Amino acid sequence: RIDTAPIASCIIVVSNVRVLLDRDLADLYRVRAIALRQQVKRNRARFPADFMFQLTPREVAGLLSQSVIPRLTRRGGSMPYVFTEQGVAMLSSVLSSDRAVAVNIAIMRAFVQVRSMLATNQELSERLLELERQVASNDASITTLFDAIRQLMAIPQAGSRPIGFTADLDGAG
Repeated sequence: RIDTAPIASCIIVVSNVRVLLDRDLADLYRVRAIALRQQVKRNRARFPADFMFQLTPREVAGLLSQSVIPRLTRRGGSMPYVFTEQGVAMLSSVLSSDRAVAVNIAIMRAFVQVRSMLATNQELSERLLELERQVASNDASITTLFDAIRQLMAIPQAGSRPIGFTADLDGAG
């Protein structure tokens, strides 16, 4: 069984789609990246644009700045291809070795793990937002409460009317 943790760390987001780079897949399958791309090109009909696409120069620049991919000179100047979850599943029909089957199973599990982690993060984010809302509304109530306590604790000014019942001793009132 292949460990999914390193695979999950290779999954990146490009144009709001979770994908794996061709070179990472080649490493996992233990084949050369050029051999992987050749197999895909020979079976191009199996890889529509929502299964696999080539990165644009702008996307490559973004990944380079994040140190996700090496400089294009290390790749012979070619733009990398990326594969969606469905594209990886289709690779199993193109690459038929026992290693490819085992890797594809591990990759499918890694994509499930990533989706689960994202769902958990979303749920935590929503709960945190609700807690922030509750604290904000409580803050206003607490501030009002402290203001009332401060008013009660304030020392009366000299010459102010005394608190409580007082007898009118001089008959003026």
